Amino acid sequence: MTQDKIKTLDELITIVKILKHEGKKIVTTNGSFDIFHAGHVKALEESKTQGDILIVGINSDSSVRAYKSADRPINGERERALVVAGMACVDYVFIFNEENPIEFLKVLKPDVHTNSAEYGKNCVEAKTVEENNGRLYLIKKIKGLSTSEIITKIKNG
Repeated sequence: MTQDKIKTLDELITIVKILKHEGKKIVTTNGSFDIFHAGHVKALEESKTQGDILIVGINSDSSVRAYKSADRPINGERERALVVAGMACVDYVFIFNEENPIEFLKVLKPDVHTNSAEYGKNCVEAKTVEENNGRLYLIKKIKGLSTSEIITKIKNG
C-alpha cells in the first residue's frame, strides 16, 4: 500500500543498513514536490535508474515556507508524500524539516544522490555525498516545468 512506503528517518536508517548488507544500491533524491507534474515524474524515474532502491526526501511544510515563500506549499506535506509514494519507481518516502538534505545524507549515506542539473556538480549536497563515498547524478529539467512556473502561469492567467 502506498502509505506503507512512508517512513521516518529512523526507520529508514535501519532499512538502509539491511538493504546495503543485501548488496542493494541506494539512491536518494529530495524536493518539495508541491504541485506534481511531468518534470517530477521524469526526475523520479531517472533517479530510479541509478540503483536498486529509491528513497525520496520530502521537504516539510515549514522547510518549504523557509526556502520558497510564506504562501507555499500549496499542498501539505502528508499529501505530497502520498503522491510521491504512489509512483511505482519510488520505494520509500520520508519528510524532513531542514531546508536542504545534508543531515539525512550524512546518516543514510546513499550510493547515489540525484539532483537537478540547474544546481550543478558543486551543489550543496555534493561534499556530503562524496565524503560518504557516494556519487552525485544530475538530471536535466524539462524546460518550463516547475511548480513555481505553474503558479506564475495561473496567477497571470
